Amino acid sequence: MLVTGAVTAMVVLAFLIPLALLVRDFAGNRAINSAEREAERLSQLVAQNADNDDMLATVSSIPTDSTAYLVSFVVNDVVVGSPIPPGEDLTQAKDGIAFRATVAGGEAIYAPVIIPRLESAVVTRVFIANEQLRAGVDRSWRILGALGLVLVLIALAVADRLGRSIVEPVRELSTSAALLGEGALDTRVIPSGPPEVREVGVEFNRLAERMTTLLRLEREAAADMSHRLRTPLTALRLDLDAVVESPAKDRLLDDLDELERTVNFVIEAARRPGRVDADSTCELGELTAARLEFWSALAEEQGREVSLQVDEGPWLVAAGEADVVAMIDALLGNVMAHTDDGVGFVVEINGDESTATLTVTDAGPGFDPGLAERGRSSAGSTGLGLDIVRRTAEASGGSLVIESADGGGGKVVVTLGIARSGSS
Repeated sequence: MLVTGAVTAMVVLAFLIPLALLVRDFAGNRAINSAEREAERLSQLVAQNADNDDMLATVSSIPTDSTAYLVSFVVNDVVVGSPIPPGEDLTQAKDGIAFRATVAGGEAIYAPVIIPRLESAVVTRVFIANEQLRAGVDRSWRILGALGLVLVLIALAVADRLGRSIVEPVRELSTSAALLGEGALDTRVIPSGPPEVREVGVEFNRLAERMTTLLRLEREAAADMSHRLRTPLTALRLDLDAVVESPAKDRLLDDLDELERTVNFVIEAARRPGRVDADSTCELGELTAARLEFWSALAEEQGREVSLQVDEGPWLVAAGEADVVAMIDALLGNVMAHTDDGVGFVVEINGDESTATLTVTDAGPGFDPGLAERGRSSAGSTGLGLDIVRRTAEASGGSLVIESADGGGGKVVVTLGIARSGSS
């Protein structure tokens, strides 16, 4: 619209400025021509009465019908009619030369009539004021200006319609892409606009369909594999039932219960829609304490010294309880699995008004920060544990940082976004 408005305005000005000047000149020429005809008419009347002895009386009796002009007659330096400003040069007119001159306030037309018996020609002077020369010019200019403005507005309206035919489909594509990125896999667009934009819309729908199909197949495969785990878990429980009662059996049954809960969580997660529930919240401090208590039995068995330090909360984070539990278990499980027995670790929770930070620091040998990449592992595991942590942190608006502790060992810092007011 800006480009169209600028170009149209330049074109309109290129036509209107010369046209406005032409209108002004035309109005002036028309007024002057009319005055010249009046001067010629009056001169002819003077010539027709040239035989009269008293020319002063003769010119005084000549009727001047037009009220648009100031008419003067000069007979032997005597002015009859409208006064002539002093100092005006009438030499050429008295010598019988007709001409037009610009004088103060307008234009003067001189039409002399030579009468032999007089000392000089009888001069007819018709004066036309500047206002008469510009009569109707201002009105014409206003009409031209309004016409130019209308033309520019019409061009802008056409440009707006043409621009919308491109912008609106692209804006719809942008909005739909944002929804698709947030997990609304049923998002589709109605292809519209120019052919190229319509083609993009068709490809967007095709991409969304492909993504939906791939995610559905992935969820079905994950759910199927998780479901298959139930059979060996059931067999394991039957085998444990045959074991003699002992503390070890109780601990194994607890571990088996936790494993079954984890399998159920995987199945439920695989069946959930792709959109993340942004309103899910949980209390990070309470969950961390509960999960640390669960892992304390294994830590005690391995001779690990465990410390939990929680700043004054509450630490209500923007993540679901199941996701946070999986995240904490992944962090603590890494320490248990990838450090030697007897290596202690510290769990800290702190933060500010917008974020909560969960830090796990161990006294082990440390690890490669590249392990945060999905699927990477240095101990034969799947390498998905830290990826679970990263995804949970980013979904809440936080981040995952892996670094070395000050005294050696590994340090994992997880930042989670604080839940919005009113979330549940």
